[in-house]
Amino acid sequence: MTVTMTEASATGAYTGPVLAVHGLEVHYGPLHAVREMSFEVGKGELVALLGANGAGKSSLLRAIVGLERPAKGSVTLLGTNLTGVARHRRAHMGMGFVPEGRGVFPTMTVEENIVVPLGRDADRTRALGIAFDLFPVLGERRKQVAGSMSGGEQQMLSLARALAGEPSLLLVDELSLGLAPMVVRQLIDKVGELRDGGMSILLVEQFAHAALLVADRAGIVVRGRMTRLGPAADLVALSRDELVQEYFGTGRDAEAGATT
Repeated sequence: MTVTMTEASATGAYTGPVLAVHGLEVHYGPLHAVREMSFEVGKGELVALLGANGAGKSSLLRAIVGLERPAKGSVTLLGTNLTGVARHRRAHMGMGFVPEGRGVFPTMTVEENIVVPLGRDADRTRALGIAFDLFPVLGERRKQVAGSMSGGEQQMLSLARALAGEPSLLLVDELSLGLAPMVVRQLIDKVGELRDGGMSILLVEQFAHAALLVADRAGIVVRGRMTRLGPAADLVALSRDELVQEYFGTGRDAEAGATT
């Protein structure tokens, strides 16, 4: 299919949300992994989605980036409806993705991991410069095979690779998976710096405290539904017990299924 960006988005005059999700549903046979999901991410905004394992957060991200076909609903990037648009086309249109579990090519070098996914006409020198400015340690190890690096370094590489194409929107799935708390904080702080630089970010994360400290807004996903979406400070103010109740759908707002 031929995709044409709206004139406003192509010229930079577009003023609507960078990402708009409306009524999205993802089904795996009889299982409804994502139910009637609707929300937006504005320009320069970091939205964090929290929730327990199996809540549907990763399925939501996979549908947004084009790895799953929604049963219903729509995804819009910079005013352009992405229905039927393939994953690689979404990437070229400005959507960067850091998958759960790092997802590096373990037998390739750091440098190869960054440049291989880029389009044929991409400026590879510029892409490597962006990656190595973000994480200087990657520049020092540019010829090292990715599979021989630590888990934290591999996650840096996955994040740097997603940013090498200079996306308008960055989606990050479970940055903290399998990493030490100190490394998690460093990586999430880096994501916060990207937001401060004007990037729009959708962050799915179980390491709630660190994510809430850098997020503008935060939502909680319970059994495929968004049960709460509002200022991140509102969730920071909750006690540990209240947050646990929200995570598992036993809080007052979760029981009501409210979305704000």
